Amino acid sequence: QVPQFPTWEPVSEKQLPPPTKVSVDLVDKLERLALVDFGSQEGVECLEKAIRFADQLHVVDTEGVEPMDSVLEDRVLYLREDTVTEGNCAEGLLQISRVTEEEYFVAPPGNIPLPKREERAAMLKHSE
Repeated sequence: QVPQFPTWEPVSEKQLPPPTKVSVDLVDKLERLALVDFGSQEGVECLEKAIRFADQLHVVDTEGVEPMDSVLEDRVLYLREDTVTEGNCAEGLLQISRVTEEEYFVAPPGNIPLPKREERAAMLKHSE
């Protein structure tokens, strides 16, 4: 049963796993994947605090808790049968696409990852 109102109990530090120290390599990888520049020790400390906060999920007792279909536990969700009602429209959809390759849509390039820390340092030196 989901409580009607939020509840909070502080978690003892003894119950948590050891604090995560974020290595320079991990920061570099996260910066490239997420396109976020931590840029300072303060940014890394903020990340470590966020991880520490999430560590509290390790001590949540989920014994006997059934998985939920929805967070709206007090509402009935009517699920329909998963049957095909329309189809055979791939050709028409591909014709209205801007770019296709064989029988696939070609999506525009997504986020372009940041270069590695060493490469960025070399680019900055080169531009000076």
